[in-house]
Amino acid sequence: MENVTQPDRKLPDKKFRFRFSPLMIVLFCAGLLLCAAGFAINTWQFILFLQSDYSSIYDWLKYLLLYFASLFLAVLIIAMLIKSQYVLTDKELISQFGIIRSRHEIKKIRSVCKLNGSGKLGVYFDDFKTNYIVIVVREEWYDEFILALTARNGSVSVEIVSAEDEQKKDKKK
Repeated sequence: MENVTQPDRKLPDKKFRFRFSPLMIVLFCAGLLLCAAGFAINTWQFILFLQSDYSSIYDWLKYLLLYFASLFLAVLIIAMLIKSQYVLTDKELISQFGIIRSRHEIKKIRSVCKLNGSGKLGVYFDDFKTNYIVIVVREEWYDEFILALTARNGSVSVEIVSAEDEQKKDKKK
């Protein structure tokens, strides 16, 4: 039998949903209610406008702009609620917040730090820890995220900082 080497396996993409705080969810709901109220008030005024002299171009543009603003904001909020996530591919860490997307090369990630005191997970792109992003997912997913990241880049160092060490570091500043 001949020795057959396996080609590099491609790992499946790993997705982690963004964790919104309760305040953010309340603000999103309030934003959606304001969009619905704006749409309803604009419709009511538009019906009244159609019953009177509707020859003004300014008024037509005003109603079109108000409809567009209400719908655009509603679509933006719904997109943030549905499609906010982190995606780990073979080559990139993609942070997606609605329609806003940022990509980071996995090979440029130097370390990942689990801060137990503040309950955060930081991904650092340099040794001085000045270029970083904070991963906002459920705390129970931190270990799974770290394992998925290190499976894609074995040179990523993993640090776990206790609450006491975190307080000492904050006092030094």
